Amino acid sequence: MSDWRPLFDPAARPGPRSPVLAFNDGRMLAGAAGIPRLDELPPDILEGPRPLCVGTLDGEPCFAVAVAEIEGLEPLRALLERLPEELAALAGRAAQTVEWELAHRFCGRCGAETAPSETELARVCPRCAAAYYPRINPAVIMLVTRGERLLLARRAGRRVPFWSVLAGFVEPAETLEQAVAREVREEVGLEVESVRYVASQPWPFPSQLMVGFAAEAPAGELRLEESELAEARWFGPGDELPPVPPPFTIARRLIDGFRGG
Repeated sequence: MSDWRPLFDPAARPGPRSPVLAFNDGRMLAGAAGIPRLDELPPDILEGPRPLCVGTLDGEPCFAVAVAEIEGLEPLRALLERLPEELAALAGRAAQTVEWELAHRFCGRCGAETAPSETELARVCPRCAAAYYPRINPAVIMLVTRGERLLLARRAGRRVPFWSVLAGFVEPAETLEQAVAREVREEVGLEVESVRYVASQPWPFPSQLMVGFAAEAPAGELRLEESELAEARWFGPGDELPPVPPPFTIARRLIDGFRGG
């Protein structure tokens, strides 16, 4: 098992054997053994924006960079399914950091081009001094149950061929528990009770923190928000489930945890 630790070191610079994670539009360049080393990558890989130190891998600083279209890029979601947990966490942090820097090249207040801070993971506006740090968007994801049955739904307008638990973003001035109740009410027309925290998962698509809950919906008929959901259905303990999210996701952990008792 690799030893990965998050870190930002503005003075670190990649060497020939430094692990480098290269991204383009939600895709990552993977090596044969997972995370490639700099000397295994094209020689011009660092000619774009500055490489960002995102941590250490087995004691070696590792870096994230944005690259142009090159051969060998794979969808990050597919890579996360097969990478070991610690390397998946590294890839997720690297992807979010690259996305943050690309999204904040210009100041949202005055429009000037921002510059990287020399002391912390931030971009600073030289004109109005606004500072931009990586932002995380909190979202709730919830397993809704009724006795021994669980609720699964299929999103509207998506090509993803699986059913999952409900989820949604937290709104201003809302607690996480209030967000759970509101999302369930809006999406399927049910009132929930006994809302309880289960677990959380960083989700780099592009920069979310998925906070997992379980809740009970003791009564009521399903009334779907058709702009959000195509289908929703209760599944009992003896029912065969439709295709569900892959094992590395918190959605799958919630489903498997309930089905396994």
